[in-house]
Order: sequence, then structure tokens, then C-alpha cells
Amino acid sequence: MPIKQWDSLEDFRVEEFSHGGYTYPVFRQGEGPAIVVIHEVPGITPEVARFARRLVEAGFSVLMPSLFGTPGKRFSLAYAAQQMAASCIRREFSVLSAHRASPVTDFLRGLARAAHEETGGPVGAIGMCLTGNFALTLAMDPWLMAPVLSQPSLPVGPAPALRRGLHASPAVVATLQRRVEEEGVRVLGLRFTADPLCPAARFRELERQLGDGFEAIEINSKPGNPDGIPITAHSVVTTDLVDREGHPTHQALERVISFFRQQLA
Repeated sequence: MPIKQWDSLEDFRVEEFSHGGYTYPVFRQGEGPAIVVIHEVPGITPEVARFARRLVEAGFSVLMPSLFGTPGKRFSLAYAAQQMAASCIRREFSVLSAHRASPVTDFLRGLARAAHEETGGPVGAIGMCLTGNFALTLAMDPWLMAPVLSQPSLPVGPAPALRRGLHASPAVVATLQRRVEEEGVRVLGLRFTADPLCPAARFRELERQLGDGFEAIEINSKPGNPDGIPITAHSVVTTDLVDREGHPTHQALERVISFFRQQLA
């Protein structure tokens, strides 16, 4: 599926959704079990839209809110830096918080609930980069059965407490632990091993807290890795996806799809 320089997103229908004092446009497409796709910085890029379409092709319905950026605009470093800086000062996002989720997760929980009420079944969610850990908080609710964390990058900072921080409250972690034990909830995480924005310590903390309830996919991006993945690689299923059979990122994409199928069956 080729990537466009600018994606019109014309195959999606757009509806405004309001909850918890926030209103955002939501791009929707597909039939089947619902998945909330929470885009990364800088916004709904053509690569993020491609990922959403892959989910639709796999038999899911997608709800993709536009939280920042210009929907369909291509990725660039300048665009990403601009949106990251803007997000850091917006009250919806708490980029330095290790033990408290960003306020916008309340809106996303409302969207996931609406998806559940519409479909009548369990719901999945995937966050990426700045939104990567948001799916943990969405899993507070019983209808959210498939949280995926792709390169979860919050909280930001070099301190050890921030590097292992989950950007989730103790109540969220305790609820997840119970749901893993009692309801079969599982959490899937994806990262590149050389990615400084998503340190290994964060995944080790998820393993410590959730045990077998957390599945980690860590793709070798260190210098000299056998797949030639650059050390700058960050976005596993979008910008840095190599859509070729057998490539580690393609295998990760396939695992995300199979994980959603398993958890939302």
C-alpha cells in the first residue's frame, strides 16, 4: 500500500464526538469489532492512516480521533517538533507525569464506551508515541479488552523514575492487574531497542507490574543489527514500518492484528 505525500482521508467519514469537556473530530471506517486508533505526533499522517486501513482490511471498525496536527499532512521533523512543543503546553496532555494519565484520556474512555455501545462487543485501543500509554487508562473499563502500546513515550525525561514511568495512576495499574488475573485482559507493547523516547526500563516495569499479562515486542535497532534498521527508528507500525514479509516491523504489525483478533473475539 503506497504512502501518499498528503492523504485526503476521503474514504473515512468524519464525526465530531464530545465527552468530558473535550470535542474532537473522529475519522471512522470499517465494520466489525471496534478499535480506537490514537495517533502519534505529529497527527494523523498518511502512515497512520495506512495503519488504520490495514485494520479495516483485517475486519475491524476504526475510530481515529484527531487530537492535534492537520489530518492527512505528511510527516516531517519540523512538523513533529512543532506539534510536540504545542502538546507540551496544552492542558489535555501531562508529558512529565509518571503516575497520572493525561486528562484527554477521559475523552478517549468516552469514545471507547460509545464504540462498545454501538457494536455491543469488546473494544481495542492502540496508542503511539506521546499517546502510547493512553490505552492503559482506557483499560480501566470492562469493555476495553485489547490495549496496545506502540513506542509509549510518556513521561519524558532522563530521570530513572521517568524512564520507567507508565503515565498511569496506581488505580489504573491495580485495575489492570486484577483484569489480567480475572478477565483475561492482555497488554501488547512495541518498541525499537535503541529508541531513547521509549526506554527498556518502561517495558521492564510493565513486565514487573503485569507479569504474563504483558507481551513485549522489542525490535533490534542497535548499530549493526541484521535488518539494517536505523538507530533513529521510533514508530513501529507507521513511519518506520517496512511493509515486507519477514521484516521485524511487518511481523510486529501482523502480531498487532492477531492480538486484536484474539482479544476481541
